[in-house]
Amino acid sequence: MRRSGACPPLLLLAAAAAPAAAAAAPAEEQTEFNVILTEAGEKKINVIKEVRAITGLGLKEAKDLVEGAPKSVKDGVSKDEAAKIRKQLEEAGAKVDVK
Repeated sequence: MRRSGACPPLLLLAAAAAPAAAAAAPAEEQTEFNVILTEAGEKKINVIKEVRAITGLGLKEAKDLVEGAPKSVKDGVSKDEAAKIRKQLEEAGAKVDVK
């Protein structure tokens, strides 16, 4: 007794269960963040000083990074470190995103 055009019931159950299992899995919490300088602001010299302190770059490299905004200042840092860097840069007058 062969049914033509019908899928075996087990395949239908497996196909229906797959999306439910994927939806039930919790989203992973982000553990690494990127700090991105979006704009230097009016106090560019202060921002350059902070970028140098954060990254260890030389004066020319830090200046190029600030003037080339939006650019990444630091990648793959913890949430706490990203918040600290963001605070430093914003206090210096920059606009910052953390992704």
